[in-house]
Amino acid sequence: MKYSYISWGLLAVMAAGLTACRKADPVSELEKTAVAIEKAEKAPATAAGDFDPAVAATIPSKEVKQAITEFKAGKMEDAVTRLHKLRAQSNLSPQQRLALQDSIAAVMAEVYSLAEKGDAKAAAAVTQYERMQTSGH
Repeated sequence: MKYSYISWGLLAVMAAGLTACRKADPVSELEKTAVAIEKAEKAPATAAGDFDPAVAATIPSKEVKQAITEFKAGKMEDAVTRLHKLRAQSNLSPQQRLALQDSIAAVMAEVYSLAEKGDAKAAAAVTQYERMQTSGH
């Protein structure tokens, strides 16, 4: 009986250790998402074949890449808002949505961690994210 408690305890510690070791890097998660989304989407074409910036602004992979740029630049509030709006789009495939959800989780874990350490920009991003979650927008 005593050994079973020790075994379960060791298993729990090992599981916690393995889980803790796999802290996702938000930027690499976002980059993987951009690649996954880009593979699944087709570039929009206009009747004349010209580039339309209004249409390009809604291309999910471009939105993720912009969120990467904003996150790297410390504009966490902008990155969180962009990702939240992207998640609300209906034109994402289930695979794209899953990749995006993983990225948002990694980004928010990092943002919450930074906010706990006193980062004002991260705290503002947390406030913005929670406001968007509760307002439904």
